[in-house]
Amino acid sequence: MGFFLLALLSLSIFTIYYVYIKYIRTPLEIQRHFRQQGIGGPSYNPISGNSGELQCLMMAEKKLSSKAESFNNDQVVRMWIVSKSRVSHLVMSLFGKSSLAYLEGEQWTAHRKITMQAFTMEQIKELVPEIVASIKRLLDEIEANIGEENRLELDVFKEFNNLSADVISRIAFGSNFEEGKRVFELQDQLGTIAWEALQIAYVPGSRYLPTKTNRLTRKLQREMKEAITKIIKMNKTSENPKALLSLLMSPYKTKGNVEKRLGFDDIIDEYKTFYLTGKETTANFLTWLFVLLGSHQEWQEKAREEVVRVCGHEELPSAEHLSNFKMIHSCFLHVEHISIILNEALRLYPAAPVSVREASKDLKLGGLMIPAKTQLFLPMIAVHHDRKIWGEDAQKFNYPMRFLEPKKPMGSYFPYGLGPRICVGQHLATVEAKLVLAMILRTYSFVVSSAYVHAPIQIITTRPQYDAPLIFSRVSSL
Repeated sequence: MGFFLLALLSLSIFTIYYVYIKYIRTPLEIQRHFRQQGIGGPSYNPISGNSGELQCLMMAEKKLSSKAESFNNDQVVRMWIVSKSRVSHLVMSLFGKSSLAYLEGEQWTAHRKITMQAFTMEQIKELVPEIVASIKRLLDEIEANIGEENRLELDVFKEFNNLSADVISRIAFGSNFEEGKRVFELQDQLGTIAWEALQIAYVPGSRYLPTKTNRLTRKLQREMKEAITKIIKMNKTSENPKALLSLLMSPYKTKGNVEKRLGFDDIIDEYKTFYLTGKETTANFLTWLFVLLGSHQEWQEKAREEVVRVCGHEELPSAEHLSNFKMIHSCFLHVEHISIILNEALRLYPAAPVSVREASKDLKLGGLMIPAKTQLFLPMIAVHHDRKIWGEDAQKFNYPMRFLEPKKPMGSYFPYGLGPRICVGQHLATVEAKLVLAMILRTYSFVVSSAYVHAPIQIITTRPQYDAPLIFSRVSSL
């Protein structure tokens, strides 16, 4: 009995010491380390981290409903001390523990190598007819509802979510929007739960408790696994060897030249990742692009003239047309192009508001000493809106020609991230945006509806807090 009590006492002391080191001493030392270097921020709370102040800020921002053209950049750059395990858990709840978003090391390298094959520019160009067909269905819907008054108010946020969901389902998984609809609904609910969880006080270990939110999360995760499993089984006989499913099911070789295959759970987790990122980022990109062009008719007209010049009045866009849309988009470094409308839209509204990286060792970054294992939340929006880099009009879409100026500093523009973990689907998003814009511009003009309220909100990605209603009208022949 005495030995048992001694063991229990030792375990209790060890547990208390572990909790003290992990949740009190280490975070406070990190806070002190950075404050001594001039990096401020809200004070750390051992229970909630910075969640209390974060929640207050988010609630305040939700109440803001302005007609401004961009974010309030003064509120973007902040320091948040958040538990790595907590962030990792939230990522895992959305994408799974075997996805590109969560994996590290050799496992990540293997998954990245496999998935990259499905999203090369050459592969995506072969899929242009499928993308065009999906866009054509949207155009048919607009034409069927525009009426004799030649006026149709359309929530483009909703329509572009449906469109990008259909595209990512067809070209990556061989299914269609109706088959994947339930997956998208489940992921939207999980994304909302994850974001809300990050804003409230967090008690270590609370995710294991049978709370209402935890039970709902597990229920949604089970339903999603069942829905994706059904889609995989329906489409695993696809004859396209370059389709994502075929690639994920194919064997791969490790560094030791050992042949391996991804497990079924690995494949499901990658499906989660590409359903969410493939739909969400592209839909938001298209929404902000159309809202901006709906507010700047001069740039919309210039883009329309180029589309007609490249594609004509009747011909559907093809892969061969893509490189000729110089007004609409071009490589960041190609300064000979007239304008870069897509790049300007991505500068203001990047695919994701924040990129997360971890220091693998102690390092000096500029004048800052960064300890190993420090997680850096790189705010793309803050960098993209920095007046020192982009000028006094950095928060406005009134100068797409800014990309023709001398090359900006390295790391000043990274809408899809930087380095090895740059977004694997960036080519797909770019091609889809070009095609959507080209096909709609040639037939319709659009303006922002008076009912539109400009209130961007960050829920994993940056999306409109409300709808994005635009008014469409047929254009006369140019």
